[in-house]
Amino acid sequence: MTLLWLCVLWVFASAAVAMLPMRHQYIPGIALLLAAPVLIFLIGQQVGWFPALLGLAAFVSMFRNPLRYILARLRGQNPEIPK
Repeated sequence: MTLLWLCVLWVFASAAVAMLPMRHQYIPGIALLLAAPVLIFLIGQQVGWFPALLGLAAFVSMFRNPLRYILARLRGQNPEIPK
């Protein structure tokens, strides 16, 4: 039951961060970006692999631009950051 409440809290927090101006999204966005794989792993352990895959798909869909940026930085490229 605690995992459910943590996931609901994560969803509301991500919706609140999305409403912030872009310059204020970085710090809470990084925290959400780091917390999501932990929650998805716990979902996989407690509920099963299929709901975890659905959660992973939703995570990648929501964070596609930050994940592209991180991937480009790991490749040695210098992508632009939106203002």
